[in-house]
Amino acid sequence: MVQLGKKLPEFNIISSMPGIGEMTAAMLLGEIGDFTRFDNANQLNAYVGIDLIRYQSGQYIRGDHINKRGNPKARGLLFLTIRNMLKQQASAPNHIVDYYYKLKKQPVPKKDKVAVIACMNRTLKCLFSM
Repeated sequence: MVQLGKKLPEFNIISSMPGIGEMTAAMLLGEIGDFTRFDNANQLNAYVGIDLIRYQSGQYIRGDHINKRGNPKARGLLFLTIRNMLKQQASAPNHIVDYYYKLKKQPVPKKDKVAVIACMNRTLKCLFSM
């Protein structure tokens, strides 16, 4: 899988991000495919299934949830990637880990999974822009 992924030009870009190794880059390319087929990062988020659902009716406003309609394997892979970035922050520091701790340190700190989903969103935006 890694040997096939190395032939693609996106492989080097994805694996250059700290915390993403060759195997993870190959698996991301296998699940997401060509990043250029999406017009913007929001479409990529919707494909993975981490875009928000908002429901409101009259005075009632439900809390935001992720959609989960997208690719569950890509979503799980990104979740584990962010977890690995957090575990190995000393050896490979990056801006995603800094963003996670910024969300956890706010006056009203975010819950762990909310911060991880926000980091997944930021990671996809970075990969899309690269």
